[in-house]
Amino acid sequence: MIYLDNSATTKPYDEVLQSFVKVNQEYYGNPSSLHNWGGKAEKLLSQAREQIAGLAGVKPGEIYFTSGGTEGNNLAIKGTALTYKGRGNHIVLSSVEHPSVSEACEQLRGLGFDISYVPVNEAGVVSAEDVEAAITEQTILVTIIHVNNEVGSMQPIKKIGKILRRFPKILFHVDHVQGAGKVPLDIHGSFIDLCTFSAHKFHGLKGTGFLYVREGLRLKPLLSGGGQERKLRSGTENTAGIVAMAKAFRMAEQKRREGADRMKEIRDELIGRLGAMQGIEVHTIPEYAAPHILNFSAGMKGEVMVHALEEEGIIISTTSACSSKEQTGSKTLKAMGIEDNISREAVRVSLSYENTRQDAEALIAAVQKTMIRLQNVMG
Repeated sequence: MIYLDNSATTKPYDEVLQSFVKVNQEYYGNPSSLHNWGGKAEKLLSQAREQIAGLAGVKPGEIYFTSGGTEGNNLAIKGTALTYKGRGNHIVLSSVEHPSVSEACEQLRGLGFDISYVPVNEAGVVSAEDVEAAITEQTILVTIIHVNNEVGSMQPIKKIGKILRRFPKILFHVDHVQGAGKVPLDIHGSFIDLCTFSAHKFHGLKGTGFLYVREGLRLKPLLSGGGQERKLRSGTENTAGIVAMAKAFRMAEQKRREGADRMKEIRDELIGRLGAMQGIEVHTIPEYAAPHILNFSAGMKGEVMVHALEEEGIIISTTSACSSKEQTGSKTLKAMGIEDNISREAVRVSLSYENTRQDAEALIAAVQKTMIRLQNVMG
């Protein structure tokens, strides 16, 4: 099997799984307990926090452990709204956000908040000037995804961050879930206040993630209870998962430094060869996209292509894994100006550093075979 659905989730590295098992076997005490067994678990949490902070280029005290991207995005957005509603009730986001961002904002709309969507161009990229134009006196939060999960488009995060420096009452949240381990992000240099990460996107385990919260920033918690994570995220910490996440993040960053160029070369070759096939339309514009994602349509429903390639031993997906079963067109592609019927045909290929040129050749051959089969059926 050739796995090309890494934006949905990645295979945990063997070393990550070994860390998870070892901690669960030998350091299973509750980190909040006063006894020595709990102290050992707490020390592991502190070490993992320091390692993750170092890799992210921030302070350990700015890292808060979560269950993943959805919780991190909800905590950042709703926590900001609840804390700073006295300043205003307006939130700005792009039209290509992940559902964990857009649906969180829509829920806040139902509570009286005003939500503004900034459009994207044909490459799926927002204009920093359009973001600025959407700001009002009531704006308290701008939330922009770094790497779009469907087409891979990268947003001008640093440029937006510099603009927002002129608006000190507005917080800047970035969903970095798809970019972590693939595209570097200078959190402090981009003037980001809140930033979301999810371990299972960089070969860690599902159910673990972290949220960067700028030092000195206050947020209302979504979960009340024992006061873990400095009272921002109650609940007994997943010590083994967090330790495994730190190892996964370290390994992913090492592989990014060593393999990003090779990954981009494979992605670009796929875009070129798929784009040259009759009947295929590639929606990812490489110069504006992260190196691991490409999106295309082939004149058939996306799920037909997914199942046809699966028969050939190749795993890809339609649009976002979070909405792939809804049988609706891609929200991102529609925002890019692509017709609804074409957006329903779109599929996504997403690479990891483990994928090879041989995998790319196999995908090309399987797509060609599927296209020929379809043409024969249609007569």
